[in-house]
Amino acid sequence: MSAFLISIYNFNKVIKCYVFIALILSSSSVFSGSYEDFFKAGQFDDVAVVNHLLKRGFDPNTVNLNGDPAILWAWKHGALKTFEALIRHPKTQLNVKNEHGETPLMLVCLKGQINMAKLMISRQADVNQPGWTPLHYAATGGHTSLIQLLLEESAYIDAESPNGTTPLMMAARYGNAKVTQLLIDEGADISVKNQLGLTAMDFAIQGARPDTVRVMQLALEALDASDKAKSRIKPTLAQ
Repeated sequence: MSAFLISIYNFNKVIKCYVFIALILSSSSVFSGSYEDFFKAGQFDDVAVVNHLLKRGFDPNTVNLNGDPAILWAWKHGALKTFEALIRHPKTQLNVKNEHGETPLMLVCLKGQINMAKLMISRQADVNQPGWTPLHYAATGGHTSLIQLLLEESAYIDAESPNGTTPLMMAARYGNAKVTQLLIDEGADISVKNQLGLTAMDFAIQGARPDTVRVMQLALEALDASDKAKSRIKPTLAQ
């Protein structure tokens, strides 16, 4: 009788073990399926499927096989609906960087996507990260509205890239006269030099942008006149 009970006990242990293994395999296959479904849906920008998987608990910070976070992968593939869905998800990490050190906020600033920029900033995306910043990218893209938004959010106007390049320099060479003037009006330093000894005027000349060169010339002339006026005032005050 005892041997019979022991055999039943062992049989139950074996059954429990099989059930446990089955559960593990089942959960693994579900995860695998969700992973494949998520990136397949993202590839076609099927935001309905993406949102469904996120609601089921799929991690929005999952990386693809190349190690790219989902939000950067979506942007890279032009899946803007998926990209926005990931921005809106409360668990998405927005300050991740791609292989070039670019954050999602930097990328949308370059392309002028102001609504997405506002959404990310409302979710504490970093405006003043060290090195290249969203303001550099907005200036490069020539987007005045984004520059104004970033400055309102306390973006540092003379932020320096790793080689000392400022947003004004990028605006002068790659942006346009309008954004260059805006940065000057907002107080950007027109005399600062980067590590190569280049000023914003040098950048404008290199970029072969006559309108921007004219803006820089007028700003430099105004600065020179202001310096001369100050030098005339100092002896008077001394007297």
